[in-house]
Amino acid sequence: MARVFSGIQPTGNLHLGNYLGAIKQFVDLQATHECLYCVVDMHAITVAQDPKELGHNTREVAAAFIAAGIDPAAQIIFNQSKVSAHAELAWILNCVARIGWLNRMTQFKDKAGKNREKASAGLYTYPVLMAADILVYQATHVPIGHDQKQHLELARDIAQKFNNDFCGEEAPGFFPLPDPLIVGPATRVMSLRDGAKKMSKSDPSDMSRITMRDSADDIAKKIRKAKTDPEPLPETIEGLKDRPEADNLVGIYAALAGQTKPETLSEFSGAPFSDFKPKLADLLVAKLTPINDEMTKLLNEPDHLDAILADGAARAETIARPILAQAKELVGFI
Repeated sequence: MARVFSGIQPTGNLHLGNYLGAIKQFVDLQATHECLYCVVDMHAITVAQDPKELGHNTREVAAAFIAAGIDPAAQIIFNQSKVSAHAELAWILNCVARIGWLNRMTQFKDKAGKNREKASAGLYTYPVLMAADILVYQATHVPIGHDQKQHLELARDIAQKFNNDFCGEEAPGFFPLPDPLIVGPATRVMSLRDGAKKMSKSDPSDMSRITMRDSADDIAKKIRKAKTDPEPLPETIEGLKDRPEADNLVGIYAALAGQTKPETLSEFSGAPFSDFKPKLADLLVAKLTPINDEMTKLLNEPDHLDAILADGAARAETIARPILAQAKELVGFI
């Protein structure tokens, strides 16, 4: 069976983009893949974090995984820092990756901004740790958003160079080249205030996003005030061109309803947003409220969550440790 690895940073305030673009996919993939789902707390500290908040946020992501429907007994849920093989392989891969490759990573430029010289070295080498996260399990598939596609391409380049440099005929293709999984009608959820911007927890406007902890009233209010245009919903996908806010809301509805965008447009063709928005809000409440309630229950039992993470880490370790040992042997470590 193909092996899936993916992770989410515990930076707080999980939103609809995290759910539709990642967590919902994680749930669906359980039926067809062996899955490892990681709370990537080592990635989180590439930028400043409040240590007291980091632990809570780590549990919150784990709770979201479970509340959304990931079975921690059948799949592996853990936090990255508990499995040292990630960091050990990352150093080896840092010596395989090329500076020129990292210089092309657009996310570093976006996150570091004008203060690039003051950014942490970890933020710069973050994509190499991401490659180690995937390759230390010899994962074959990675569900990702469009903004992570460049990082996965780097992971493939690193895997290929390691194989070429160290494996020869003894272990050809030691690291599989992981394939991306980008599926569904709303893998990239946009801001409710600006259809040209991705929904983000860092946006200063709380009205720009639906969070997984929002109440039913909050959801209804945010959808009611979401930016749209004066035209009714079109009959076809072509009619959404140059209408980013309309396209975003249709995509959200389709993803939540398990439909395609054309199916959603067939249902609401010609409807004004004053009719569509309440239906979208009701669907969001129906899907997110049970998850929110279960997250609350789990977060009130931190010892139980910690036990799940510890068990997942132990199971992840049994997969990662022999792969790391063989990688070390191929490099020449004794």
